[in-house]
Amino acid sequence: MTDHPGAARPLRKWLIFPPLILGVGVAIYMVAGRTQLKHNPVIEVSRTLRVIPAPQVDVVPRVWGYGTAEPGRTWKAIAEVQGRVIETNPHLKAGSLVAKGLTLLKIDPHELELVAAQLKADIDRVKAQLSELETNEANYRASLTIEDAALALAEQELRRLRQLSQTNAIPPADVDAKEREVLAQRQSVQSQRNLLNLLPSKLQAHNAELAVKQSSLKQAEIDISKCVIKAPFSCRLADVDIQAGQFLVRGEVLFEAYSTAITEVEAQVPMDQARKLMGANAAPIAPLSVSMEKLAKLFGIKAAVRVRAGDLTIDWEARVTGIREQIDPTTRSVAVVVAVDDPYKKVIPGKRPPLVKGMFCEVELWSKPRVGKVVIPRSAMHEGAVYIINGEGRLQRRTIDVDFLQGDFVCINTGLHAGEIVVVSDPTPAILGMLVDPVEDDVLLNEIIAQATGKGSVK
Repeated sequence: MTDHPGAARPLRKWLIFPPLILGVGVAIYMVAGRTQLKHNPVIEVSRTLRVIPAPQVDVVPRVWGYGTAEPGRTWKAIAEVQGRVIETNPHLKAGSLVAKGLTLLKIDPHELELVAAQLKADIDRVKAQLSELETNEANYRASLTIEDAALALAEQELRRLRQLSQTNAIPPADVDAKEREVLAQRQSVQSQRNLLNLLPSKLQAHNAELAVKQSSLKQAEIDISKCVIKAPFSCRLADVDIQAGQFLVRGEVLFEAYSTAITEVEAQVPMDQARKLMGANAAPIAPLSVSMEKLAKLFGIKAAVRVRAGDLTIDWEARVTGIREQIDPTTRSVAVVVAVDDPYKKVIPGKRPPLVKGMFCEVELWSKPRVGKVVIPRSAMHEGAVYIINGEGRLQRRTIDVDFLQGDFVCINTGLHAGEIVVVSDPTPAILGMLVDPVEDDVLLNEIIAQATGKGSVK
C-alpha cells in the first residue's frame, strides 16, 4: 500500500491543538490559584507644633531708656570776698555729707570791718550836718520874720515922712535917708529868703550822701557775712582743696557740692515707643497749658530708675519732671527727665549704694493699663500674620492688626480672638490645612502674660 501525500497534511493541522489547549489550561489554573493583593488605607501624618491659647489681659505699656544720673541741684562755692582763710570745718573734705546751714569755712573779715567802721563814722558826720541844716532853717525862718516886721515898720515910717514932706514939715533929705533905710531892710529880708531857698538843695545833697554811705555800709556788712561760707542745702562735697591760711581772691572757685535731696536722670527714649504711653485715644494738649507733672498724672505715667552692677540690681521710685524740646536726629529719641527724691534713703553699705552723680541708669516708664487686650509672643508673628490651629486641628494663617510691640510680645488690635490656638514654634514649611499635633507651651504663656501685665522683666 502506498502512502498518499495529501492525507498527511490534515493530520498535522490537528496536532497543534493539544499543546494550545494545555497552555490555556495551565494559564487558567495559575490565574485561579494566584493570591489576591491587599490595599492598606492611606493614613495622614500630623506635625507636632508648640502652641498657646491667645491670652486676653490688661496690658501695661512700658518703655525703657538709658541715661546718666546727675544731681538735681549743684552748688559751686565761689569766694565773693577777698581774704585769708582763718578757719575750716573738719568735714570740709571730698565725699563728706554736710547738712544745710553748716559752716564750712571762714575768711578773715578784719579789713571789711574797718571799712564798715569808717562808713559808720561818715554816716554820723552827714547826719550831724543834716541836723545843723535843720537848725539853721529854723533860725533863718525866725530871722526872716523879724526882718519882715522891721521892713514893714520902715515902710510905714517912709509913708509918714513922705506925707510930711508934701506939707514942707520936714526937709526932703530926711525922706531920702528913710528910703535908703527901707532899701537896706529889703536887702536884709531878701538875704534871709535866699538862705532859706538854698537849704532844700543842701538838704538834698546831704541826704544823697547819707544814702550812698548807708548803701556802702550795707554792702560792707553783706561782704562781712560772706566771709562765713555755709552749706545752702544738704549736700555731698566733691573735690576740695582748701587749707587754713590760704589766701582767696574774689571770684575764685573753691569747691562743688551736690544736693542729696534729689537726683535726676535724663533718659533717651525712642519716639515710636514713647507714644504708646499716651494711649491710642490721646487728645491734643497745648504744650504750655499744663506742667509735665500734671501731664504724667493725666496719663498715669510712672517711672523707676534702675542700676545694674553685676548680679546686683537696685531700684528707685521716680517721677517724670520734664521732656527736652529737641529730638536726637540720629537716634530719633526724646530725652525724658525723671527725678528721684531722697536718693540716699535706705542706703546699705556694700548692698544698696545711693544714686549719685555719674551712675549709668536704666529708666522704666509705664502708664495706665489697656484693658482686655489680646497678646501673643513676638516670635509667633510672621510678616503681619500668625498661624493658628482651627477646630479641626489644621493649620491656618490669620492676618492681624498690631497695636504695638513691647519686649517679647505683641499687643493685637484686631484679627485674633482670646483663646484661639496660636502656633509659637516655627512651622516652616507651613502647609496650610495640614494636620497639627499641638503641644501647649505653658512656660512661654506665663512669661508673656507676666510681661504684658507689667510683672515680668524684659530681656
